[in-house]
Amino acid sequence: MLHYALIFLMIAIVAAVFGFAGIAGAAAGMAKILCVVFLIFAVIAFVRRTQ
Repeated sequence: MLHYALIFLMIAIVAAVFGFAGIAGAAAGMAKILCVVFLIFAVIAFVRRTQ
């Protein structure tokens, strides 16, 4: 999950450099969503492991 977030972040950076604001915004939004999903899953896994 984190891997895909980083890929979308790289796409957003490259798109922003070349001036594609719409694509950069969409890719950055997807990167944020995937990062939050990764963090939620990481917390759930941590809590389940400590029980």
